[in-house]
Amino acid sequence: MKSQVVTFLIKCPDQKGLVAKITSFFYDKGFNILSCQQYVNSIEDTYFMRIRLNADGTEISKKELEKSFLELATPLEFDWSVNYGDKKQNVAIMVSHTSHNLYDLLERYKEGRLDCNVKMIISNHDKLRHIADMFDVPYHYLPVKKETKLQQETQVRNLLDANAIDLVVMARYMQILSSDFINYFKDKIINIHHSFLPAFQGANPYKRAYERGVKLIGATAHYATEDLDEGPIIEQDVKPVTHESTPTTLKRIGADIEKLVLARAVKNHLNNQIIVSGNRAIVFPEAGE
Repeated sequence: MKSQVVTFLIKCPDQKGLVAKITSFFYDKGFNILSCQQYVNSIEDTYFMRIRLNADGTEISKKELEKSFLELATPLEFDWSVNYGDKKQNVAIMVSHTSHNLYDLLERYKEGRLDCNVKMIISNHDKLRHIADMFDVPYHYLPVKKETKLQQETQVRNLLDANAIDLVVMARYMQILSSDFINYFKDKIINIHHSFLPAFQGANPYKRAYERGVKLIGATAHYATEDLDEGPIIEQDVKPVTHESTPTTLKRIGADIEKLVLARAVKNHLNNQIIVSGNRAIVFPEAGE
């Protein structure tokens, strides 16, 4: 195997000897362990591990490694995945009217702070095409009406498949995706919303938050599921505000928080730091990478 960093994500029933068995397996195969992060959910009796390995000097192929690891994993009931770090993930950004998240993601991408290939931007409006042109990213305008929703989703899905998209980022794409679409890209769609939900759903949430006199505003990034805005939470953040804040300042502060939260969530996903367990996301911190 060529010089590279290999990342395994493991979930299984908690049991004695897991660390010893897993680390010994990789030692015997000639890997150097760069980091080993673990978490035990004592309530659900479940064990989680993220282990990063240096493959320098190993002679084993990917196929042989996975076949051999499966022999360890099967009796221990591992739910596992492996990433070899030799291929950047392909990302599609979906957006409607609002530009702040799109600008931020594209800037981070162009500066190399998001390790991916942004292959396209998909929108149900033509309003933000100039941003795509600015960053030299293909822009696909696919309008949607109630009576054409399924046809438009089919167009979107065909585009994503044709470009081998690994991750879809809903950067304020203001359309509800169908269950079929979400399940087809299960745990591969990240959405962002303000943390007023469900208290301030619908139009003008910042105006209604102002009227309610909130003292905290924030944002939540999560995986999209059939239950709107209730998928596994990846990142959240909040900022205190005061009675002096207007709907305009609340909206501006909220947009800044959204950008940071969405960017962190996308980076966590791209870095293989997340294990989804039921409706929870176990997010391991960066380990010196």
